[in-house]
Amino acid sequence: QKAKDLVAAAVAKARLLEPLELRKVAVTPAALVIGGGVAGIQTALDIANSGYKVHLIEREPFLGGKFILLDRTFPTFDCENCDSLECEMCSFIPKMIEVYNHPLIEIHTLAELKELEGYVGNFKAKIVKKPRFVNNRCVGCGKCIEVCPIEVDDEYNFGRSKRKAIYTIPAHFTIPYAYVIDENCNKCGECVDVCKFNAIALEMKEEEITLNVGAIVVATGFELYKPKPNYGYECDEVITTLELERLSSPFGPTNGRIVVNGKEPKKVVFVHCVGSRDEENERCSSVCCMIAVKQAYMLKNKIPDVEVVSIYTDMRTYGKGYEDFYNKAKEKGVIFKRRKLEEGVKVEKRNGRVVVKAVGEKGLIEEEADLVVLSVGFMPNNDVVELGRKLRITQSGDGFYLEAHLKLRPVDTLTDGIFLAGCCQSPKDIPDTIAQASAAASRVCSLLSKYEIETEAFTAFVVEDYCRGCGLCLEVCPYGAISLVSKDEVQVASINEVLCKGCGTCNVTCPTRAIVQKGFTKEQITSMIEAIGGD
Repeated sequence: QKAKDLVAAAVAKARLLEPLELRKVAVTPAALVIGGGVAGIQTALDIANSGYKVHLIEREPFLGGKFILLDRTFPTFDCENCDSLECEMCSFIPKMIEVYNHPLIEIHTLAELKELEGYVGNFKAKIVKKPRFVNNRCVGCGKCIEVCPIEVDDEYNFGRSKRKAIYTIPAHFTIPYAYVIDENCNKCGECVDVCKFNAIALEMKEEEITLNVGAIVVATGFELYKPKPNYGYECDEVITTLELERLSSPFGPTNGRIVVNGKEPKKVVFVHCVGSRDEENERCSSVCCMIAVKQAYMLKNKIPDVEVVSIYTDMRTYGKGYEDFYNKAKEKGVIFKRRKLEEGVKVEKRNGRVVVKAVGEKGLIEEEADLVVLSVGFMPNNDVVELGRKLRITQSGDGFYLEAHLKLRPVDTLTDGIFLAGCCQSPKDIPDTIAQASAAASRVCSLLSKYEIETEAFTAFVVEDYCRGCGLCLEVCPYGAISLVSKDEVQVASINEVLCKGCGTCNVTCPTRAIVQKGFTKEQITSMIEAIGGD
């Protein structure tokens, strides 16, 4: 009887079906990549090498993200300061050079997305570019830096050194090559007078450009957790892992020497899971363990007599070669002590030294140290909500951007044509970042290779006579397909059929039944109910 009822309902609905037309839209063969770190650079290269135009925007003055602040990487322990294209070591610098010189990649630094319109295949992105005040004639001779009278703390070295108002990143290589002048400049003109190449352009203004692209990749990276007072971060002897990278770097504030208060430390303690796996942030940042292991190994290489203790909760050495590297660190003399996660850690100053207290498996752990290094977790960028609103993409519970499906569509978002790459989706190391960036690029190329795409047939539409413009449908639409438009001086909802996926959320939300779902009209559903004997 159930089968008969289902057939009767289907026949009743079929009598009222109307033909649906598939709409085809042209695809703009260009892509926008937001973020110029490891993920953004790899994505841009893969797309451009497939023959498509790429616009790469970065809000900072230089490409590279946090990568260019690193000294060495795990598990190969390679130096990241080599720019030799023939070098066999794993260096990302050649990729940065390739991006800069690629004829199909246009780089926009000091640029941010202001507004996004359109849909898959036909996005219109409005970009705001802040003035650099230095043009591409700059050869990096440094004469301007010598005469600049303004001196401020260097944020790239976490205030442990000074820089001028005109500056470049303290690294072996930067893209672009040109220096930049920031808001600390007093317009004295000393740099203008000394520059032989007429590279200083103090008359530069903020500009707005519009880019037409068919697909977008979000590769905006991450922020590092800011330690709370219980970790003693206000002490000079307590630093984060990224600060230690700068101390270790030959381009850092100490030219590669690890010093605390002018002396090499005799004992260093690492504290794992700072800002991860606690009440504030329950998830694991996945990369922090190996960062701490790498730096502990590095310290034993630089200062053979130093005592290194690593206080961890669970050692997450999940990647290829990571367990071997962990064992190498233990063989080097690094001491690993496991603490109870739920007990927490306290760092305090005592008699001129820093003391780390934790509860281990065999009781209290108390270590006095000359230097404490906090292995901080990865956090979503500060503007993750604002940018997500502009792009019409959502966040998961941990604040990172949400993928369409964790296993089956890990680089897609719920908005067609917008993809994710790198740590904006979740914390990950460089190999995983490269892999996901290439995956996102592949999805983009698959889309751009089509001259036109077909849209969903079972979309919704608005009966304007019933709509009162309450806006409830705008709030619930997961695809950003609905907007309010003015018709005869009255606000009514309008549905973009290209963006609409026919989920029906707006249909069931509308209090006036002004939204109709194609293929599921009120008359069709009613006929099905009546066919099986319903009232």
